[in-house]
Amino acid sequence: MSLSSVRAFFAANASDIDIIVTGQSSATVALAAEAHGVEPGQIAKTICLRVGETTLLLVTAGTARLDNRKFKDRFGGKPRMLDAGQVVAVTSHPVGGVCPFGLPSPLPVYCDVSLRAYAEVVPAAGATNAAVRIGTERLAALTGAEWVDVCGG
Repeated sequence: MSLSSVRAFFAANASDIDIIVTGQSSATVALAAEAHGVEPGQIAKTICLRVGETTLLLVTAGTARLDNRKFKDRFGGKPRMLDAGQVVAVTSHPVGGVCPFGLPSPLPVYCDVSLRAYAEVVPAAGATNAAVRIGTERLAALTGAEWVDVCGG
């Protein structure tokens, strides 16, 4: 269901972007970088977080780490990661395939400035072996993302 919702999203919003399904898992940054022949930082990882009563998606460079102080300063609270079941319930995507595309209902999406080190990034596409290659600015535009600075190196 998740991969099909991502396919439908791209068919409706960016039909020129192909979903790449690999024979091997790309559920971690290292596996995804190997599967797609890119450096780990170019993998756009999507993290599902809750701050207070708000659930949001944060897309970062694969090698970036969330800085709790920067996050708290920007969002007014401590980030809490959702567990695997909660992630599927909110996004319809399994952990390792979470992306800001094809969501069952809208969620706030934020792109960390760490992504801007790359002209093109490779986010997951709703399954642990699916991804897309997409321009960094286009990723933000297609998802209605707001740029934030909440990660460290």
